[in-house]
Amino acid sequence: MIPQAPPAAPGPGPVPAPAAPADQQSPHQPQPAGDGERPEEEEHAQEARAAQRELFAHAPEFMLRSTAFGGSYVAGAQHGVSGGHVGRDVIMGSKTEIHHHGPSGLGPENPSGEISRDELDRLAEVFVEGDPEFFEAALRRLRTERVLVLSGAHSTGRRAAAWMLLHRLGVTAVRDLDPETHPKSLAAGLADAGGHVLCDLSLSRNRPLRDIHIRAVREQLAKRDSYLVITVRDRSYVHAVTTCAWRAPASADVLRAHLTRHTAATAGTADEVERLLGLAPVRDFLAQGHQRLAEVAALAADLAAYDGSERAREALAGFSRATVEQQCREWLTDTTLSLRDKAFLISLAVFDRAPYVLAAELGDLLFVRFQQLNHPDEPAEIPVFGPSVADRLHLARARGEQRDEQTEWGQVPQYMAEFRESRTARTLLGDVWTAHPSARPALVEWLKDLARDGRPLVRTRAAAATALLAEADLPSTVALLIDGWATSRGPGARLMAANTLTLAHLTGAPAVPRLLGQWCADAHGARRWTAVRAFALLAPVSPELVGPALDALAARAADDESGEAEREHLFRSTTLLLSAGRRADMLSELVRLLQRDSPAVRTLALTAFTRSCATVDEDSLLEWYADNGTAEPDGRRDLATLWRTALGDLSHTRDALESLRAWVRAADRRPDVEGALAALLPELVRTAADQQRLSHLLRTLRGADGGPPPGAAARLLAVLT
Repeated sequence: MIPQAPPAAPGPGPVPAPAAPADQQSPHQPQPAGDGERPEEEEHAQEARAAQRELFAHAPEFMLRSTAFGGSYVAGAQHGVSGGHVGRDVIMGSKTEIHHHGPSGLGPENPSGEISRDELDRLAEVFVEGDPEFFEAALRRLRTERVLVLSGAHSTGRRAAAWMLLHRLGVTAVRDLDPETHPKSLAAGLADAGGHVLCDLSLSRNRPLRDIHIRAVREQLAKRDSYLVITVRDRSYVHAVTTCAWRAPASADVLRAHLTRHTAATAGTADEVERLLGLAPVRDFLAQGHQRLAEVAALAADLAAYDGSERAREALAGFSRATVEQQCREWLTDTTLSLRDKAFLISLAVFDRAPYVLAAELGDLLFVRFQQLNHPDEPAEIPVFGPSVADRLHLARARGEQRDEQTEWGQVPQYMAEFRESRTARTLLGDVWTAHPSARPALVEWLKDLARDGRPLVRTRAAAATALLAEADLPSTVALLIDGWATSRGPGARLMAANTLTLAHLTGAPAVPRLLGQWCADAHGARRWTAVRAFALLAPVSPELVGPALDALAARAADDESGEAEREHLFRSTTLLLSAGRRADMLSELVRLLQRDSPAVRTLALTAFTRSCATVDEDSLLEWYADNGTAEPDGRRDLATLWRTALGDLSHTRDALESLRAWVRAADRRPDVEGALAALLPELVRTAADQQRLSHLLRTLRGADGGPPPGAAARLLAVLT
């Protein structure tokens, strides 16, 4: 049973008016808060290190992993095609048979056509019952009551099950009825004898299926010695009628049945079937779970032709990816799928592996945007109640479970949702952006809405989604979203742009470092801010960018026109470079900056270094030195050089001493830190002034909050003397 999802937040409310395009805003005039700006951030930027943690805490996992940081087969191909509806073109391997059914004599309101005996026999060869007890119980009900309503989710093979129930009864002929038949007209559309199947009966709030309709049908069926199976996807509009809930059989069982049929035609054996089922791509495909049975049937056809060649192996390896791409295309192009369902699917792609309630709440906000795009003169509205959580997740081929979410207040239980196939989110977002450009205006405004949200997870996922759009089409994404954020007055919006470009580079978007390099020299100060922050975020996880990032920071620092606010931003961004990644390389680059003949660049390097040393948590430079300093002699040498320079520079001595005090207090709690400092401190002494400065610090050091002196201070003083 699906747990109750957490209550949704209030609806989206009034939709904000779009901001003026970035290219219409003068960098020399006061500008409104940007698309990603939040009121509380108009004066002060979010602390750089906290912003970095927020980004990497909430970004989708796949963006960071690559960094350092039963039914069966309908007519030979499908068991339950999209929505359980099989069209008149029936695929059989590489052949298409087109069946034209002539008029049935029932009139234009209730057309029908007979299903050929060959089709039923072919289906029977590969049909998998799933739960035999359920199937037998449904068969008994049908035999007794003559009419059966079979409910089942999207693409579970309920149509094939309906055919097989009638086939097992031994009826001589089965007629396929029009799904648009009105429930009131069901009895009038029945033939004299045999079986009838009505798949995906079209129902709605104003057109429900009631018990009175079933009783009228049952009377006519008894008179004609006939039977009827009706399939429905949603039981919401079935009133006072007991339905049978159909569930798809295991994909592995369906695949085995199809393979057995295929190999039997070529004199294959059961061992051959098991060998094919054991191939790595097949195991990976089945392990994803929740495959459409049409996909299982298609895989069986490919496996039957598998000859072990390199080409065949590549094709098989690409099968799973191709099915994901096909599913995403079908979702977006399916005219029977509601606009609200499509908005939810897109929202889930943004909030994959996040609380379900976010995908639902913000999917409805996207639905409003789509309505405004389609009908700009009509007020948009969202139905208060809609599909169940289970139905929505089934449509999305997703799963949900109760898990703990880490928040600033600790772990909080949340009902989390994720696609069963990990590539779905990325594929769906790329497809909606590149294959459906008419949806772009709504999608752009929606992402701007998310960028203004007060929740860090929502803002980060908006940046991640925009990064995936940039991977698919960088120029359009920069023009429509990223540049507007980058040129905003407020740091919140600019941080959105920096986060987006960071994630875009990590996911493989082209030319991001070149774009950032150009923006570092841009006349627009906000673009420079964005580029510098993006470089600082990227450098720890992309070591090859450390040099270009520091060069960009140094170039801005050396610019006499940079104001106090920009200099502070440069300090924070440079400090980020020392917060993660390959610390030895970054220390080496800072030492290189000290060799430049520029007081501003020297100030940049030493300020960033002392600020980085002031932090002593688990991700700190101190932690790296205690764990790896002795193993990396070059890094240890550069660390000592930076400490000596900072302590000896009158402009930075006070900050350096305060940071060193934090290291000594940490040494009192951790023997490994004390050992590392015992090795480091003698290297900081080159003159009598150095000796005097460090000795005074250790003799006068008090504990945290004015407590007694830490014992480590006395022991380290003994090392110095």
